[in-house]
Formats: sequence, structure tokens, C-alpha cells
Amino acid sequence: MSQHATINMQIIEGLREFHIEGESAVAIGKFDGIHLGHRQLIRELLAQKENGRRAVIFTFDPEPASFFSGKIIPGLSTREEKRKLFEESGIDILVEYPLTQETAKMEPEKFISDILVGMLHAVFIAAGTDVSYGNAGRGDYRLLQRLSTQYRYEVQLIGKVSMNRREISSTYVRAEVASGHMEMAEKLLGMPYCVSGIIEHGRHLGHTIGIPTINLIPPDNKLLPPNGVYYSLVKVEGKTYRGMTNIGCKPTVTDEGKIGVETYLYDFSGDIYGHYAEVFLLAYRRTEKHFKTVAELQAQMEKDVADGTLFHQEYQKNTLQNTDAVIK
Repeated sequence: MSQHATINMQIIEGLREFHIEGESAVAIGKFDGIHLGHRQLIRELLAQKENGRRAVIFTFDPEPASFFSGKIIPGLSTREEKRKLFEESGIDILVEYPLTQETAKMEPEKFISDILVGMLHAVFIAAGTDVSYGNAGRGDYRLLQRLSTQYRYEVQLIGKVSMNRREISSTYVRAEVASGHMEMAEKLLGMPYCVSGIIEHGRHLGHTIGIPTINLIPPDNKLLPPNGVYYSLVKVEGKTYRGMTNIGCKPTVTDEGKIGVETYLYDFSGDIYGHYAEVFLLAYRRTEKHFKTVAELQAQMEKDVADGTLFHQEYQKNTLQNTDAVIK
């Protein structure tokens, strides 16, 4: 339960009572995956900084879907990933408001008066047509508009962003990721889909066959695409590397059944165990296979790496921005 700051962004977490200084521009939402629709909301907030207002994101912890279902619902972004994306976007304050049985029953009008106006000092609220808040999600953009004169704030209604004649939503992105359609997920998100975490020690089999890899164990609440091999980019220690990533249980070398994210990095040598890494999945290559021998696995991995070189050359050629710009 605290207020703390990252390099540029203040995070208010676990606090039901707090106050920020000065006027703010606020957006409310779950923000599961920062897709193009969310980015439009964020742009509206950032524009308000020119008027001396602080850009504020208000979200809930834990995720409403998991809280109300009583079980873990895998999402597009972990809390750490959201924080990083919001900070990189230029958000000043992130509120992770505690979602409990009591706070979930707060009346929508009280949410506006006590939190948006009383604690956040909101004078500008950017809201999508599907915004919801308060008891049973009964608060909507119409209520925000109706009370705007009384509480002296402006409401900017943000229309849905569409692609392929379909409104972009977290549900849309989740469906594409769950189907392994990483190219489409990238279009909807405005960046490649990311799986991040601390690099852990594996079995070091890759070193013995000349194809060393790094290993991440994703949290249970992170949505993963189908098991298989993917072309990827990996960002670690401020540098971006081309990669080839296996998501799955590595059936040839272990029977533990634990899902891991194992990546071969091109043009890299060194020890980065214990470092934070972001793995950006660009495209699906093949299913995860069980090979009869390690030699067969080595031969397949060598072919994957060779084909990955060609993929990355084409990907870079088709990308107008450099790889860091794509990731951001």
C-alpha cells in the first residue's frame, strides 16, 4: 500500500484514500493490453499536459475479470508490463485502485464525486463509449456527461478504433494471440506482442549443441499463444536482438510439463541471467515437436535459426521504423 515513483511516473497502489496535487486529465479502464484504442485515449490525456494538467490512468487491482470470477483469467499484459508501457507513453500518474467487495459496490455517482473529483481533481476525463465503473458497472459515459457541469470537468468521448471492419478491443486482441496470429496482434496493439520476465537458468542443453538460449517462466496470469516456435525480437539491457523463441514444455528434454519461453538470440554472447528481458513475438513458425533424439532436435533448431535469419531480414526490410521504434 504505497505511493512511489518510477523514473518519470508516480504509481499509487493499494490506497483507497489519496490526493494528488493540481488539476488532472483522467482515463478510466482495465487496459488489458495497450491496443490502438487505448493509445487514442492516452493521446487525449497527453495533449492536456500542455494545459498544465497531469495525465492520469485509473485502473483496478486485481483485474476485475479475475476478481469477479474468483480465478486467474490470463490477460494480455501483466501489471509490470502495463506500468512500463504507461511510463513510456508519458503518463504522469498511474492509480491501481484496490478492488474489494466493498469498493466494487461503490455507487457510480460516489465514484465520480469522491474519487475522480475529490481525490484526482479531474477537470478533463477521456472516456470510451464502453467505459464502466461503480456498483455492477452501472456507471457509463452518459453519467459522466450528465454530472460534468455540476463538478466542473470536461468529458471527451473517444470513438472506437476499427480494423477490418471490427472494433479494436482487448477481446479482439486476445482472440488473435490465442490463435497464434502474431502479425495481426501486432497491428491491433501498435507493437509486437510481448512476454517479459527475469532470465532464469535452464538445463543448458542449448550450450552443449551450439545453440545457447535464454529462458523465462511467464506468470500464470499472462496469456500465451499456442505452444510452438516463433520468430521474435528480444530487448534486454537496452539492446534489441533478433531471436527464435519456443513456447512450450520442451518435450524432447523434459517431462515436467511446465510452460516456458526459451529463446535463441542471434549475434549475442554473454551472461545475462537474472536480467529483465522482453520477448516480442513476431510470427508463428511451427508447432512444438517431440524428437526421438537430441541430434534430431539440434538439426531442426539449426534449420529454424537459418530460416529465422531470412525472416528477420525481410521483417526489417518491411519495417519503416528501426526495431526500437517498432517495439515502443
